[in-house]
Amino acid sequence: MATKNSSVTEFILAGLTDQLGLQIPLFFLFLCSYVITVVGNLGLITLIGLNSHLHTPMYFFLFNLSLIDFCYSTTITPKMLMSFVSKKNIILHTGCMTQLFFLCFFGISESLVLSAMAYDRYAAICKPLVYTVTMSPQVSFLLLLSVYVMGFLGAMGHTGSIMSLTFCADNLVNHFLCDIFPLLELSCNSTYVNELVVFIVVAIVIGVPTITIFISYTLILSSILHISSTEGRCKAFHTCSSHVIVISLFFGSGAFMYLKPPSILPLDQGKVSSLFYTIVVPLLNQLIYSLRNKDVKIALRKTLRRKTFS
Repeated sequence: MATKNSSVTEFILAGLTDQLGLQIPLFFLFLCSYVITVVGNLGLITLIGLNSHLHTPMYFFLFNLSLIDFCYSTTITPKMLMSFVSKKNIILHTGCMTQLFFLCFFGISESLVLSAMAYDRYAAICKPLVYTVTMSPQVSFLLLLSVYVMGFLGAMGHTGSIMSLTFCADNLVNHFLCDIFPLLELSCNSTYVNELVVFIVVAIVIGVPTITIFISYTLILSSILHISSTEGRCKAFHTCSSHVIVISLFFGSGAFMYLKPPSILPLDQGKVSSLFYTIVVPLLNQLIYSLRNKDVKIALRKTLRRKTFS
């Protein structure tokens, strides 16, 4: 079980709950939610790819948000489902660190994509005459590239910090995934520096997008209030409402989980918070953006009509 430096080579994931009566119902509940997440996000990706009128900056970022949500959910859910049907949900040390890396990478990338989408809405509503220049394909690509670069650097920072720790006898992770704070609890050595790294990185990846989003929507609200027609105001509010709902869900649960010291936040509450932003948010995102989006519904009807005629 242990290597020469006394670091464990595998972990056991405790899962979401140890109540036997809930294992099978929860398995089917999260299996159904995963299937809906996969089908919904892949469907949204396909719709955006097939319909040329959706090839705009807004849907370019939505395409990437759906891709991130699909990968995010796939990183977490299959392994969590195993904990409901197996006595010991074992994950190798390398597998655990890999899951942690992609958890951080997709989580950070999602927060930054949401801020890019807020900037896009600001440009569309507040600067409509120069929107095509402000959000040109080159600008959109550079924004997206910076999203993934910052996601990679943040994930490397978190994963490198955890990999520097030594794990001794206890290898039971009190969680359904390899998350930062449950792994810190298993460390033999001091975790003060690691907790500081977590706080700094999370403060940046939540703080910067939050400031960007707040400024964007303050300017958007100001512009909307200056629109003379009631129909114009309603259309602008409807355009932004889906994005505001998604932002509130994602940043609210993420901040609750990571911007508190682990001593203040019990791990059982941490499980619920993690469940929300890793499972529930990817499920809701594609439902919110598809059911509340007129362009997506039109694209779906056109695509189904083409398939029917063919």
